[in-house]
Amino acid sequence: MSKTLEKNLVVGLDVGTTNVVAVVGEILPDDTINVIGVGSHPSQGMDKGGVNNITMVTHSIKQAISEAELMSGCQISSVYLAISGKHIKCQNENGMVPIHEHEVTSEDVDNVIHTAKSVPLPAERMVLHVLPQEFCVDIQEGIKSPIGMSGVRLSAQVHLVTCANDMANNLIKCVKHCGLKVDALVSSSLASSLAVLTEDEKELGVCVADIGGGTIDLVVYAGGGIRHSSVIPVAGNQVTKDIAQIFITPLGHAEELKIKYACAQRNLVSLEENIEVHSVGGRPARSLSRHTLAEVVEPRYQELYELIQKDVEKSSWDDQIAAGVVLTGGTGKMEGALELAEEIFQVPVRLGSPIGIKGLTEYTDDPAYATVIGLLHYGKENLKEGLSQDETQSVKGVFQLLKSWFKGEF
Repeated sequence: MSKTLEKNLVVGLDVGTTNVVAVVGEILPDDTINVIGVGSHPSQGMDKGGVNNITMVTHSIKQAISEAELMSGCQISSVYLAISGKHIKCQNENGMVPIHEHEVTSEDVDNVIHTAKSVPLPAERMVLHVLPQEFCVDIQEGIKSPIGMSGVRLSAQVHLVTCANDMANNLIKCVKHCGLKVDALVSSSLASSLAVLTEDEKELGVCVADIGGGTIDLVVYAGGGIRHSSVIPVAGNQVTKDIAQIFITPLGHAEELKIKYACAQRNLVSLEENIEVHSVGGRPARSLSRHTLAEVVEPRYQELYELIQKDVEKSSWDDQIAAGVVLTGGTGKMEGALELAEEIFQVPVRLGSPIGIKGLTEYTDDPAYATVIGLLHYGKENLKEGLSQDETQSVKGVFQLLKSWFKGEF
C-alpha cells in the first residue's frame, strides 16, 4: 500500500519565486511532525508569487515532488499548497446572531462566522481563509471559545483573506498537471506564522515578515488572533538585481555573491576583505572589496524594512506588537539583517526557523522552509479533525481547524 494512503502523512508544497520546495511529514502518535522527505528545485516561470509560464512551473514542481518521493519512499498524490502575491488582500469583519436555547453551540459559532464572512466580494475574487479573532457573548468580550456559555446574542470578529480566482486557478492548474490533488490552498503568511511563532508571541502581539525572493508575506498577531496580513511584491530578488547591475555580473553569480558574502550592514565588514566577481561577455574576473558589496546591499535592505514598517503602521496595529518582529524566509538570513532591522523597527527582532518538527531537521531547520513546514502544521490539524477537502473550505471546517489553535496546541 502506498504510504500516501495512510492517514498520518501530509505533504506541503511551496511554489516560490526562487525555489519550489516539497516536504513530506508523518504525524506521530505524540502529535508531532516527523519530516521524512524533502525536495527542492530552482523555480522557473514564477514572478512575485504569480505564474508566468505554466509549463516551466509544472516542470519545477515535478522535479521537487520527485525528489521528495525518492527521499520519503512514498508516492505523493495530494499536497497542501501555499499561495502568495499582491492579489491577496485582507479585511476584518464582524457578525452577530441570536443564541438558540440560550447556550452557545457549535452550530451558533458556525452561523456567526458565516454571517461575518458574508460580505460582498467582486466576482473575480474568492475567500481563502476565515480566521476567527475573538467572540462576544452579550456584553462579555474577548472570548476565544464560546461553546457552552449562556447568553442571548453571539458576535464574532474574523480576519478575512481573499485572493484572485485566476491567480489561484493558474497555480492549482500547474499542480494538477503534475497529477496531484490540492488538499487546501493556504496563504503563505499564515503558513509561515504557524511554523515559527510561539503562543506567547501571538498573545503579546508580533509581526512575522517572511522575506522570500519575490514577495514579503506579512502577518500581525495580537491577543492570540491574526489582525492584519498582506503581501508586498518586492523582496530578495531585487537585492540580486542590484548586485548584478552595479557589479556588471551575471544574475546567477550575483545570487551567489549575495548568499556567500553579502552583509546588510557595511560597518560589520572589513575594508581589507576582497571577493572575486565574475564579469560578462568573456571578460576576466575582478577582485572587489566586500565592503563595497555591503554598500550596495544595505540601502536595499533598508528599503525593504521601511516597506514593512509602513505596511504595519498603515494597519494601525504597529503599537500592539510587544513581542517585536520575527524575520523568516531565505532573505532574512543575511549577516547584519537582524541588527539593521532592530535599528529601523525599534522593537526586538529575531530570526524565525521552523519549530515543532522532528526528522530531517538538517534540511528544514532553516528560515527558508518556514512556509512549507507551516503547511504541514495546517495539514496536521485537518487530519486530526478528519476533514475532507470540501470541508476545509467551509465555515465549519475552518472553525474546527481554528479551535485547536485557540487551545494553544502549536
